[in-house]
Order: sequence, then C-alpha cells, then structure tokens
Amino acid sequence: MKVIASILLFTSLLFAAKVVEVDERFQQSQNCKACHLHIVKEWEESWHANSHYESDEYLRASIDYVSRKTHKSLNAVKVECATCHNPRISVTKTGMDYEIMAVMELDKGSKVNKALQSNAISEGINCIVCHNIDKIHDDKDPTKRGINRVEWTKSGTMTGPYDDAKSPYHKVEERDFMSSNPDKLCFVCHANDRSVEGFVFTDMQSEFVAGEKKCVDCHMGEKKIGVAATLKIDNGKAKQREIRGHAFSGAHSPAMWKDALELDLEQEGNDLLIAISNPQPHNIPSGFGSRELLVELSYKKGLAEIESKIISLTNHYTSKRDKATIPHLAESSTKDGTIPAKGKKVIKVPNEKGASSVEVKLYYRLVNDEVRTLLELKEPIWSQKSFITSKNINLK
Repeated sequence: MKVIASILLFTSLLFAAKVVEVDERFQQSQNCKACHLHIVKEWEESWHANSHYESDEYLRASIDYVSRKTHKSLNAVKVECATCHNPRISVTKTGMDYEIMAVMELDKGSKVNKALQSNAISEGINCIVCHNIDKIHDDKDPTKRGINRVEWTKSGTMTGPYDDAKSPYHKVEERDFMSSNPDKLCFVCHANDRSVEGFVFTDMQSEFVAGEKKCVDCHMGEKKIGVAATLKIDNGKAKQREIRGHAFSGAHSPAMWKDALELDLEQEGNDLLIAISNPQPHNIPSGFGSRELLVELSYKKGLAEIESKIISLTNHYTSKRDKATIPHLAESSTKDGTIPAKGKKVIKVPNEKGASSVEVKLYYRLVNDEVRTLLELKEPIWSQKSFITSKNINLK
C-alpha cells in the first residue's frame, strides 16, 4: 500500500507547475539589508511580511476552517492559498493521491511538505516575490491569479523601476509594472477573490476606477528623493532616486482611514438621511470580503444622550447549505454593503422622538462580528475600530 501511495504522489507532482528555483542568497530579506536596509526595515513592518500561515491569524484561521469544512488536508489548502500568499512555493497543486498520502500519514518527507517548510516562502511576500517577476500575463483567464499569472526571471536577476540600476551582487532590469504601470503588479493577487464554490466575493480590479491615482500613491506613498540602494555607484556616492515607501499601508493602518470617506447629513421629515461618499478609486470596504463600516448614531436632547444606534455596512456570506460562512466558502452573499468607488450610498434612519440633535460617527473594522466568531479570532486588531469621520446635525 505504501508503494502504491508513493507512486501516486510522484505521478501527481510531475504534473504540478513549478516556479523558478530561488537561490539561497535571495530567499531571505536579511540578505538584502546590506544595500537596501531602510527599504527592508519598512517592509518588515508590512502585512506583506506576514503573508504566511505562521504569521497571520486571519490567514491561519481561514485555512484551518476551509480544511475542516471541505475535508481537505491542511497542506492541500495551504498550497492553494500559496498561489498569492506564498507564490515562490515549489509545488503548486496537490491531488487525491496526496490526500491519500496525508490520511495515511505517509507524506512527512514529501515534496509538498518540503515546499511548505522551505525558507523560500517563509517570509510571505518578500523582496524576491515582486522584484523577481519577469512578465505579467494580465490577459489570462480571470481565475488565474498569483503564481499562475506571472513568469519569473532567472534567479539572480531583479526587476525594478530604473533603467540605469546596477549592482555587483545581482543583475538588474527595468520593467514597466515597476514604474509606469504599477497597478498591473498589484492586481496579480489583489483581484478576483473566489470561494471554493467559484463565487467572486471581491474583485478590486473590476471595481477600480482608473484615473490619476494609482494603487501605489496611497499604499506606498508619494515619491520622495532618497536612495534605493546604498551602493556608491554615482561618482563615489549613492545614487539619488525618486523612491516610495515599502510599508504597504492599507486597511490595517488606522491613519489611512482619517477622512477616507465623506459624510453628509440631512433631515427629511422624521427621518435622517446619511450620505456616505467614497472619493477613493476602489470600493470601501473591499479586500478580503468580511470587512465592515460602522455607522454610529448618538441622539441628544441638549447635552444628554437619549438614544444610540449602530448600523453595520458589510457583506454576510452563505454556504451551499444555506448557513453562515466565511467568504472563501461562500456560494452567495447578501446585497453589496460597500460604498462604490467614486460613488456614494444613502441610508435612511428614523429619528428619535424628543432628540434635538444627532451626531454620526463613521468607523472601519477589518472583520465583522459574524466572521470573527466563525474563525474564533483572538487578536485585538480584528475587532479594533478605525475612526474615519463624524458630523452633527440639529433636528427640527
């Protein structure tokens, strides 16, 4: 039986796509610090650096949940998620043969296990992921994402935004997705999030309203004069460049939410009209599906609060068994609770009797109560509220 299972595993892996092997010199960002210290330090604080099963509670809980509910082995689900979370993985798919091996506990020394334990993927989205991409095939079928949408350069060749960059440690080549068309690189992974049922629960690429603002303008910040590398290649000095930050600020960064949306209040008879406008080029909330806006109302008579209300703007997901589930297992969801890019949503709320004024505050949360409970998330960041804006109106 062991011999048969081993043959099945070997046959499966012959047909699994492989990425270009990463030289040990470039697997760890630590080795990049000699020339790019400040960039690596910024990256170390980013969520890209935590894009790994061991480092991200939400990712880990989601993988565990999907494995449990679909009865797939944990490693099989890890490999599927690695498409975007760990795209330098050396084994890109598993099959029923691997599942048999896993059930029989004969997979300990398998290529799948070795790939998942490799240093090449232990840092999630690190330097070698983005700066080792040769070509991006954005004309591929929308279901092809992450590792299935790119071609890698040879190990030791880095791509970047400069056509005159030089290094004694590796070859450097310029690519347009690092300079003039960076959205193309972001949408390799940040697009077309599909559940195991094929349900698209988020697609930042299709909702994105193209214009002057690009993804990097917000998430990497404005270009500033500095040095990308400390090598003294410009008449004995480090080359001055226009560079961006590598902290990849996003929904997890409270400072980004200040005034990200606009609020307008109007009384209409006995109702309050709350208009939330989104000047950003993508929907809010967006991202991994279970994010949430909280509209908090405080009704006052004079200075005293007489009533409070909370309105949740989020999506709730349903499995094929018509039960609440997480986005990655959903067959359908409730009506879209997001504010569209460059658009607005108006909410009508009955006013409280006797109230002379109402204050409305708008907050953002990374995970709504339903999904946070399903995944049993413990870390405070998942329930933390980020303040966006507020407004008062006197009632007649």
